[in-house]
Amino acid sequence: MFKYVTWFEQIIIAVLIFMMALVVLLATIDLGWTIIKDLATPPVVMLDLNQILDIFGLFLLVLIGIELVETIKVFFTERAIRVEVVLMVGIIAIARKVIVLDVKEIPSLTLIGIGFVVIALTAGYYLIKRSHTKQEGQN
Repeated sequence: MFKYVTWFEQIIIAVLIFMMALVVLLATIDLGWTIIKDLATPPVVMLDLNQILDIFGLFLLVLIGIELVETIKVFFTERAIRVEVVLMVGIIAIARKVIVLDVKEIPSLTLIGIGFVVIALTAGYYLIKRSHTKQEGQN
């Protein structure tokens, strides 16, 4: 029975990797199309602030997808989730949110909350990396 469950998990993880890779590919194509379309609209080869923010948002979305594919791939091969990769996805996601955020439209309490999320993710990432460095030094 355990053999069938393991086999089932392997199939599901492989399907997830394929679907996530497909989503990353489509997001990359969308990013390329957005850049070409924005550069082709008058004034040609000039981007306004909203277009630049859209491009940065899509770019970071592709990076998030790549990191998620890496996380699934590591889980598939090592049967472990690397916490630093998950924290990095969180940092990239919140950075994307901050970049595309219209500060004038967001309540100040929400901005403070986003600030605390950034601090928490960064501190967590720092502590994980620091613990890995200490463990490597002891070995």
